[in-house]
Amino acid sequence: MKKLNKILAMSMAALMATSVAACNQAPASSGAASTGGDTASTGGDTASTGDTASTGGDAASGEVVTLKWVSVGNGQPSNYDAWLEQINPYLEEKIGVNLDMQIVSWGDWDNRRSVIVNTAGEYDILFTNMNTYVNDITIGAFKDITELVQTTTPDLYASIPEDYWEACYVGGKLYAVPSYKDSSISEYLVWDKELAESTGFTIPESIEMKDLGTLTETLTAMKDSKGEASFPLNQNGATWVAFEYDNLGTGLLPIGVRYDDKEAKVVSVLEQEDIQASLDTFHEWYQAGIINSDAATKPEENNYKPCSVAQGWSGAAVTNWGPNMGVEAAVTKLGPTIVSNDTVRGSMSCISANCANPEKALQLLELVNTDSYVRDLLYYGVQGDDWDYTDDTKEWVHRNNVNWTMAGYTQGSFFAVTPTDDFDFNQYDEVKELNENASPSVLLGFSLDTTNFKDQLTNCVAVYERYKGELLTGTRATDEIVPQIMSEMRAAGFDEIVAQCQEQVDAFLASNAG
Repeated sequence: MKKLNKILAMSMAALMATSVAACNQAPASSGAASTGGDTASTGGDTASTGDTASTGGDAASGEVVTLKWVSVGNGQPSNYDAWLEQINPYLEEKIGVNLDMQIVSWGDWDNRRSVIVNTAGEYDILFTNMNTYVNDITIGAFKDITELVQTTTPDLYASIPEDYWEACYVGGKLYAVPSYKDSSISEYLVWDKELAESTGFTIPESIEMKDLGTLTETLTAMKDSKGEASFPLNQNGATWVAFEYDNLGTGLLPIGVRYDDKEAKVVSVLEQEDIQASLDTFHEWYQAGIINSDAATKPEENNYKPCSVAQGWSGAAVTNWGPNMGVEAAVTKLGPTIVSNDTVRGSMSCISANCANPEKALQLLELVNTDSYVRDLLYYGVQGDDWDYTDDTKEWVHRNNVNWTMAGYTQGSFFAVTPTDDFDFNQYDEVKELNENASPSVLLGFSLDTTNFKDQLTNCVAVYERYKGELLTGTRATDEIVPQIMSEMRAAGFDEIVAQCQEQVDAFLASNAG
């Protein structure tokens, strides 16, 4: 695994010239004093009391920097102005910053984000994930923060594990602050507990992916009991089937390296025995009616699913999965917990290459990740409207409603969020434990350069997208559809991609061994 001191020793290229000043400056506000105080963290060891040593404010100088942060969610909150009146005075006092949030709706996000990045739109901080991160770096959209994040915001750097920083490196440089959350991947079978147990089935704590076929009898009994598919899927299918393979950031499921393969052999994933066994099971389930007959063309997921697979943590059965279905849910852990580049890159905050005040942007992200009061305002909304602390200890939050439209996972650490009083446990304790015990992919820290085969990759992705609905729902037999997919992808240059990926992987392993 690439260690940080080795990464920092790599040569640094000059930053692109900045031409657009995205950070605006405004006169110091005379807003009311913060209502938050110095709140003590209850979400984990990484949170501070809000008095972050490395983020001295500039309010006394008479200037306050306004930072524009663009992210995704359910649109701009209806009580956004009231929220600004709470968070901005606090940020002014701490670091001399005002915040301007733009929350783009989910349906508009892809297009809006693309326009912002490709036209050097005015923003200081942008939510990013693995789908676009490398490409946006290639076009020069983001600030290189390799050294700045440690010199300007050491508390921020210390709050996130080193491996997670390493996962965000591209070409030996760091361009993002990862959100320290469920940054590893754990998959769970989620059961309607009463229905499953009514068939005489004892829900196991865990199974391996190769053992999915052992569930056929139970799922058949559940289907017969309800008179409907017991493992319903939509057209996206079982995308989780290959989660034990690192796809090198290609976005192409049929290519990858098994997370625990020390030789890091790049393989055709669909032709691996373990994957084909799972695909065979899906086809058996489809033929038996366990998977719905319209799965390959069904656009939406069912709200209620007698059995399904979801990524998260076991506590989500109580806090989310069961309540969302209106039943008591139980879970079975499916396979290992893995941390890879893609799992870490599921949520990142990037600073614009054109930001006039990158140090201030990092100081803001430091507070978001280490100051519980700032984190609670971003995560829950307006204090006194959307939520309140249950008492003066500020150990628990009571949510008055769930109307807040900002997406909490896009913002920063889960472990600085004050837990709610809905349950008698802090669900993020489990998330932290899963992260700490996750098995690292052998390619953690590896970044693929697709420049020499981007056209072949694009063509292979197009082939796969045409067939994935039928493939991942079991609609067609494995020995029929996989050869068809692979034949068309090989004609499009699949084997050339594999060879070039292997060359880069081998170089990565050799550099780490040195």
